[in-house]
Amino acid sequence: MQRKVRKIVIVGGGTAGWMTAATLAKKALGMPYSIELIESDEIGTVGVGEATIPPIIDYNRGMSIDENDFMRATHASIKLGIEFVDWYRVGESYIHPFGTYGVPMHNIYFHHFWLRHVAQGGTMPASAFNMNILACTEGRYGLPRPDDRLPLPPMSYAYHFDASLYAVYLRRIAETHGVQRTEGKVVHVQQSGEDGFIESVKLADGRVIEGDLFIDCSGFRGLLIEQTLHAGYEDWSEWLPCDRAMAVPCERLPATTPFTRSTSREAGWQWRIPLQHRTGNGYVYCSEYLGDDEAASLLLSRLDGKPQGTPRPLRFLAGRRKEVWKKNVVAIGLSSGFLEPLESTSIHLIQSMIARLMFMFPGDGFDQSTIDKFNQIAANELVEIRDVLVLHYMATERDDTPFWRHCRAMTKPDTLRQRWEMYESCGNIIIEAGVLFKEHSWFAIYEGQGLKARAFHPFANIPDDAELERRFTRMSGDIRKRIATFPTHDEYLRMNCASAPLPEKKM
Repeated sequence: MQRKVRKIVIVGGGTAGWMTAATLAKKALGMPYSIELIESDEIGTVGVGEATIPPIIDYNRGMSIDENDFMRATHASIKLGIEFVDWYRVGESYIHPFGTYGVPMHNIYFHHFWLRHVAQGGTMPASAFNMNILACTEGRYGLPRPDDRLPLPPMSYAYHFDASLYAVYLRRIAETHGVQRTEGKVVHVQQSGEDGFIESVKLADGRVIEGDLFIDCSGFRGLLIEQTLHAGYEDWSEWLPCDRAMAVPCERLPATTPFTRSTSREAGWQWRIPLQHRTGNGYVYCSEYLGDDEAASLLLSRLDGKPQGTPRPLRFLAGRRKEVWKKNVVAIGLSSGFLEPLESTSIHLIQSMIARLMFMFPGDGFDQSTIDKFNQIAANELVEIRDVLVLHYMATERDDTPFWRHCRAMTKPDTLRQRWEMYESCGNIIIEAGVLFKEHSWFAIYEGQGLKARAFHPFANIPDDAELERRFTRMSGDIRKRIATFPTHDEYLRMNCASAPLPEKKM
């Protein structure tokens, strides 16, 4: 049966729903589509995805969103990376930066030259060659000057923001471009008796809303993709055992740090996300090793400010939907799967799924080969992120609690084992086209989690010792020089996009 797409129905709001609606409405201007989003005020959203990664910059720019206006509206702050505390061993920390280390030389990654430096007894830390790390440690952020000619590594960034306010911001864009919002709760889904495609949804008040393409943004329950179409779920708890979280905001930090903090705890880890008006906090943990009440109590005892409410519990199962596009339903957001927000990928996965849908958008019918390719790419993307998360849990010396002993004893996924062994053997980090985590991300985590390369690329021996020392000294000095010109993070916010009172500048 040929099914032309003319009516798009999005079931569920929140960040996933309104991000999808705003993108489709803005990017498909002039096309013969109508878009309706159904959400119920009775059904809350998870709304803990307050930390992002650099691709959000591209999304906002593609939507013609003014950065300062968006930051004011969402109480946003700048994010330059993630600080991981006590992950390798208690008392040690490192930063996973968004920017690269040094600059490539002789057609190989910079980290090979640093590995040579260490092998020869050098003591300069890798962080000395990373703009983002130095800016994080000094609490600074600034934009490069147009006349800056220093050969410095790029300084990528992202945001911390209030996810609920971001959804409101995107809703305004969506409705400006013709999206219709319908308040209501879906109580029945009507499928075609011929091919099982969804034809309509029925609301609690009896209204029936028909559609051609349905986007499932209903969260963990997967109202359309799972409860109706039974797409199936692949359980990844053998590698990612955490299945609970407690989330609570607290008073804002005295100084707004330009990074997210992740601190490993006895049965999982705790996040700290600094916004302009508050600090987001949460404890992600494994219920086999920690009870809900104790998790809530521990979280409250470890906040940096007075709590603003009581901890809100969340339950989840790490894994992915086996088919995120099935028949005429595409699952976006938590309905497509869940990976804990250790690397702040939740909103990015929404963004990438939307971009993929736009690229493979159905026209006069639903092509199964296109749907299969869509699902394959989505699966590969989640496997990559899963492996990065598992690396954090398995590359550790922690054995002080039953949870950490369990993590150390887990069997590596084959896809991670290959990368792990390759780095330890020869320092190689091979990045395939289109992947999310680049060389500098893997390097930061490998080194931060205690993995050591036994060798480095032979081309790293091309410059002689004196020349390598000269380059290292010049590069690290230029980075320090540039960072020193940046204002503090709070000064930057105050000058450009303040949405709440910030600390006065100290003289």
